[in-house]
Amino acid sequence: MVPLSALWLPILVSAVIVFVASSIVHMMLPYHRTDYQPLPQEQNILRALREAGVKRGLYMFPFCTDRQRKSPEIAEKFRQGPVGMMAVFRSGPPAMGKYLAEWFLYCLIISYFTAYLTGRTLAPGTAYLGVFRVAGTAAFMAFGLGQLSNGIWRGYPWTVVLKEVFDGLIYGLLTAGTFGWLWPR
Repeated sequence: MVPLSALWLPILVSAVIVFVASSIVHMMLPYHRTDYQPLPQEQNILRALREAGVKRGLYMFPFCTDRQRKSPEIAEKFRQGPVGMMAVFRSGPPAMGKYLAEWFLYCLIISYFTAYLTGRTLAPGTAYLGVFRVAGTAAFMAFGLGQLSNGIWRGYPWTVVLKEVFDGLIYGLLTAGTFGWLWPR
């Protein structure tokens, strides 16, 4: 068993490496450029949303309660479509600094729990590959497999979900390599 206090360096370094790698993946590699599509008649839809007073939040349409779900009126609304979920952010330019800080914190949290699990299951001096397997599995489960629920419950296109799972595999492998490299001897 390795105490978490002995794993602060792999926690921090793996979070930094994943943060940098994710920036490269999203800014320099082309495969995420088709993830989002513009709304048809965007100006008309945005005007209608403003006029309706839509604020920051999560919306589902057509909306219904559990009791209403089986009513003929709701069934017809679902049949006519569109059916969807919508996340609305605060108005104004994207707060990239805030988003990047939250992403880095997320990377640190995953690295922390990867360290916790790996440190509780392996001893100091464990070979690189042994550390790589445990840390990589834990990090991939967090970064990659967690994305599958977006395809199941949020309607994300499976092509987008699978790209996010692939990104999670990259981040998991980078985390695993960092833990294997910096594992206490």
